[in-house]
Order: sequence, then structure tokens, then C-alpha cells
Amino acid sequence: MQKLSQNFQKNVTSFLENYQNSHVLRLHMPGHKGQALIPSLAGAYAWDITEIHGADSLFEADGILKSAQQETARIYQTGATFWSAGGSTLCIQAMLAQMKAERRTMLAARTVHRAFLNSCVLLDLPVRWIFPCSGSLIGGFYDLSDFEHALQEVSEPACIYVTSPDYLGNLQDIAGLSRICRKYDARLLVDNAHGAHSAFLRENQHPIANGADFCCDSAHKTLPALTGGAFLHVRNAEDAGKIQSHMQMFGSTSPSYLIMQSLESCTHWLAGQGREAIRQCEEFAKQCKKRLSEKYEVIGTDPMHLTIRVNGLEFARILRENYQMECEYADKTCLVLLLSPMLTQQDFDQLTAVLLDDLDNPDSRESLRAQNPPELSGFAEFVCDLRTAALSDWEILAPEQAEGRICATVQVPCPPAVPIVLSGERITKESLQLMRFYDLDRIAVMK
Repeated sequence: MQKLSQNFQKNVTSFLENYQNSHVLRLHMPGHKGQALIPSLAGAYAWDITEIHGADSLFEADGILKSAQQETARIYQTGATFWSAGGSTLCIQAMLAQMKAERRTMLAARTVHRAFLNSCVLLDLPVRWIFPCSGSLIGGFYDLSDFEHALQEVSEPACIYVTSPDYLGNLQDIAGLSRICRKYDARLLVDNAHGAHSAFLRENQHPIANGADFCCDSAHKTLPALTGGAFLHVRNAEDAGKIQSHMQMFGSTSPSYLIMQSLESCTHWLAGQGREAIRQCEEFAKQCKKRLSEKYEVIGTDPMHLTIRVNGLEFARILRENYQMECEYADKTCLVLLLSPMLTQQDFDQLTAVLLDDLDNPDSRESLRAQNPPELSGFAEFVCDLRTAALSDWEILAPEQAEGRICATVQVPCPPAVPIVLSGERITKESLQLMRFYDLDRIAVMK
């Protein structure tokens, strides 16, 4: 078990607690002065401060925040780890800014979150896309040879960007991609937003452990951290200074201390009972999926994702109305339940019993049947670059009015936030059929 280092104490927590108890007259931001308008939130408001004396400064950390981030890096066994109170989006922006600074050609798997696309727009970063060989835009699989062929075709320094695990819980071959990147002196970046737990499984699946140069983890997705708490991991310590400066370019100068305190507590938990809790959850999930596989097609290999092939929209309604359970994501092809080590054995038993409940009467059997989305065979024509399209003057149209037009800014909902059409692409009949399948009723097009 990973143990706490001798000098690691919950310094952020202690500072906030002491400051709350000091009854100092708060002549600084935020304007609520520690007083909540809603009584039930009084404790959170009392701890919500800004970067005052003694609290350290996140992007110029040299005190309690620096030591806490160093402990997170030690727990994850990285060259450096930085906290983000702006989710994985801030981490993605910083990673891509580093690639821009290194003048690298970006090769990206097509199953990306819109945060990646928006970051490329902000940085004016061109992308060469790799299409999945199977699966869908939400959860696709890739042939390593496609990445290698793409690297062979570029003469300048390059980098590869992939999402793993994806929204359905599918994992890419990070170790294999890492070997290819080393062969061509390329960098490997991983959106591991859904995999903050992966370093603590029985088999370490974390991207950094498998050779990635940079990756982001949204701690709040599967670990006990507040929403917006994320980690940016760096494999080599020599890259740390530049990455931190890039985070400063995009991050708020007033990061939430409530989020940062939760990241410190999460680190403390991971170094203690957290590892065993994650492995216990891994075992619970394994047994649950084994039983469910007798009735459903279970998708994905990440233990914290329970994804089943079913009409998720209908199944989610049943879970919500009949069993007081709320899913992570649902569409006509699947249902995604996001698990966590904070769930108990009783929670897993209840979930398994509900999912194995007899819903197979003739009416429900047909309504729960998963549908297959229309195929998107390849890329549409790129008429202009991402930045030009996304920042153009645009208008909103219904899909039936948009065929042949050029996609402007991406209007895709989250979850899963994976674009069907990219900014700068000509909108095709194929892509419109896919939009209708996912009930997307509007699209932004260039005027």
C-alpha cells in the first residue's frame, strides 16, 4: 500500500479551518464574507476564500499548495502533477499549448471531447484526424498502424492525442501508442478524464505508467472530489515549469479553495484507505458485470464504467421512476452507469438486483431493445480550418436545412460532448442522419 510521506499533512484543510475559526474581518474577496444566504451551505461559504496571505497561489505555488501537489505526484508516481479547479478542460488547454510551443503536428483520435476542439480553436492548432476502425464516435476503437502511418507521413515533430477511457469505458492501447511515439520521437497526450482511479487498480492502467507524456484526470468523475477538481500529470519533471505557465494562461486567477481542499483530501485518501477501496470496487464491479453479462451485452473494460447495450433512454426512465436511480448517460444505443469506490457492497447488490429484475415482458422487451446508429463512414470535406469556422459569423439551423453548409462552432451537448460534425466540415446527409438519431435538433453553420 502507498503510504503517506512523513511531511504530508492536510495543510490546505488546516489553513481553511483555522481561518474560519479566527473570526478575522474579511476585507477581501469573495463578497459573501463567509456568510451563506442558504443556511444549509454555511459550512461551504465559511471555507470559500481567495488567494490571501498564507493560502498560497495555485499557479505560482511555493507553500501549502506546492507541497500538496508534490504529494499528489508522489502518489501517482509522475514527474510532476498540477491541480486544476477548472476541470480537465484547463488541463487539456495547457497540454495543447505546450504542443503548440513545441511546434508539433497534432494527430488526434476522432473520438474527442469538445474541450479538445475548443482548445485547438483558441490556440489556432491544426489537427490531422485518425478515424476509429470500429465502434462509434462516442466509443471507438483504433488500429495502431493508422497512427504509425500518420506519423510516417509528417516530416516535422508530431504528437498523438487520444481519449482513454472513453465515455463508454473503452480503453485504448496506451502502451502500444507510447512505443510508436518513442519510435518517431513524438509526444503522447491522453485525455484520461474518466480514469483518475486507474493508477490504483490491481493492474496499474494509468497513462503515465504506460508511457504517456501528459494526461489529465478529472478527479471528480470517479474519486471523492468536488466537481471541477482535476489533475494534470507530467511524465518528465523537466516539462513541469512550462506546463504550469500554460495553466496560468487559461486558468482563473481565483481558483476555488473548496475544490482544492477536496483535491488535497482526495490525495490523502488515496495514500491511505483509498487504494484498497478502489480495488474493492474493482472486484464488486467485476462480479456485477459477470452476472449482468448473462442477460445483457456489457461494453467496455474500465471497471468504473458499467455500460450495457440497451435502449438507454427507456431504461434510464425506468431506473429513475421505479427505483430512484439516476444514470450517467443514456441514448438509444446504451446506458452508462458511472461507478465509484464510494459505493458500498449493498449499493452493488441493489444495482445488480434491479438490473436483473424481470423486465422481459413483451412490451418492455421491445422498448428496451438497443438501436444501431447510422454509420459515419469517414470524414467530410474540410472547407476551412477549425479556428476560422468556429469564430466566424454563424447562424443556427435545423438539421434538415443544413445539408451542404459549413459547420461553425460546435453545438454538441455534454454528455457525451463528442462532435458529430467538426468546425470547418461540410455537413453531409450522413452526418445529419446521425444527428437526428441522437435527437440533435440544431446546428451552427457559417453565414
